[in-house]
Amino acid sequence: QLVESGGESVQAGDSLRLSCAVSGTVYSSNVLAWFRQAPGAERDFVASVTWRNNYKQYADSVKGRFTISRDAAMNTVFLQMNSLRPEDTAVYYCTVRTRETYARALHATSNDYDYWGQGTQVTVST
Repeated sequence: QLVESGGESVQAGDSLRLSCAVSGTVYSSNVLAWFRQAPGAERDFVASVTWRNNYKQYADSVKGRFTISRDAAMNTVFLQMNSLRPEDTAVYYCTVRTRETYARALHATSNDYDYWGQGTQVTVST
């Protein structure tokens, strides 16, 4: 089970940190990721991190502004979001890939992942 928290309404330029608590065992082969979905849009990849070696990948739209991190002791994944923009408004979902993966492979579609949280709303106003 994945439970997201931290979403709220903020102003453009503000920062937020989202958290995703993972219950159960997270295996070293797993990949944790954040996606987001705006109204009427598809669910888009934001960032991912490999549990074993902490390798991170980002969507171009968030590079330099968002940082994904993990705390293995807490089984928690974070998404630090800085310099937020109105176009970042979306429901943010945490997800885990439990299937076999290869080092540094980019898994950037919803079908690449196996379990999802319920989402947390982030709203950025001007």
